[in-house]
Amino acid sequence: MEENKELELKEIRAKLKELLVTSLSLEDIKPTDIKDDEILFGEGLGLDSLDAVEIVVLLQRNFGLEIKDMNEGRKIFYSVDTLARYILENKKK
Repeated sequence: MEENKELELKEIRAKLKELLVTSLSLEDIKPTDIKDDEILFGEGLGLDSLDAVEIVVLLQRNFGLEIKDMNEGRKIFYSVDTLARYILENKKK
């Protein structure tokens, strides 16, 4: 069971990295350049509040998830790993 969860997390992380690079037009960055635990905003990957809005849309379109509370969103949007774990725990069964 745990092994399946880890495999699914790995797949979600890979998809997220691909989506981040294409949706946010991150030039000179390949999905493989983004570390799972890299901070997405500020000194990390350097995303800003407009990118956060794009990520909200990306979650809705690709995973059917909505983030209504931006305080919760700050924790979820910390890294690719926190995003992937949120998706895995909240995706439609």
